Amino acid sequence: QVQLVESGGGSVQAGGSLRLSCAASGHYYNSYCMGWFRQVPGKEREGVAAIDNNGKTDIGDSVKGRFTISTDNAKNTLYLQMNSLKPEDTAVYYCAAESPVGSGGYCPAESAADFTYRGQGTQVTVSS
Repeated sequence: QVQLVESGGGSVQAGGSLRLSCAASGHYYNSYCMGWFRQVPGKEREGVAAIDNNGKTDIGDSVKGRFTISTDNAKNTLYLQMNSLKPEDTAVYYCAAESPVGSGGYCPAESAADFTYRGQGTQVTVSS
């Protein structure tokens, strides 16, 4: 079992920045795909960003150029740096992980919405 705990959400004005963190523990390995997805009530989950075990990243089109994903493997921590935030970025953001068996080692951003392991989510609110 993998445990994921997010932190760093909050409220910010449009144009501002936030950094989300996700601490991974349990039966977690650096070979996992890691990612972020977001969800607004009444809408489908949207994969935002993902990173594979080689450090290759993929960013969703709606946030490309504004969001970056990174890991600190020594700390088993995943990050999502969000810059130039827009009101439409308002959502609950979830950290997610998928084993190599589940992902086949392929980690596109949109797949993060369907990863097996998920955190409890953290609210991000962007006001205009």
